[in-house]
Amino acid sequence: MATVGGGAVALLGGCIGTSDKPTYEEGEVNTSDINESNRSPRSAEEQIAAEALAETAANESARPVDSLELEQHEFVVKSGYKGPMVQGIVANTGGERIRLAEVRVRVYDAAGDQLGRYLDSTGDIGGGTTWRFTAVLLESVADIADYDIAVLGVPK
Repeated sequence: MATVGGGAVALLGGCIGTSDKPTYEEGEVNTSDINESNRSPRSAEEQIAAEALAETAANESARPVDSLELEQHEFVVKSGYKGPMVQGIVANTGGERIRLAEVRVRVYDAAGDQLGRYLDSTGDIGGGTTWRFTAVLLESVADIADYDIAVLGVPK
């Protein structure tokens, strides 16, 4: 019995050694082709609307899931209250449904200091399907120099 228990501990040790921390991928902030009117900060009313859309509270149950992949992502700026955001596509390359998928975007200033963390999430992504995400960023376009991004999930 002790041998079986020791083997189970060794197996669990291997599972515990797997990182629950997300692996972030670098993004590119290219503001050279952004319309000049989109570079200005949001008005007070636009900021309130953006705050209502922006997600900042991460799901603590979300973990890296092998079948969730970032197919693409890009920094974009929309006019009005939406302002700067990161949009892209996540694919569930596995055969199993994912109960929750979450994209986490961290934004940085030119000095490399983190300005904030923003999210988008969705539920119930079937195997072999994709999800188009949009993470609304609350910082001003002028303040954002870099971002990185990760995708996490909660399997069924």
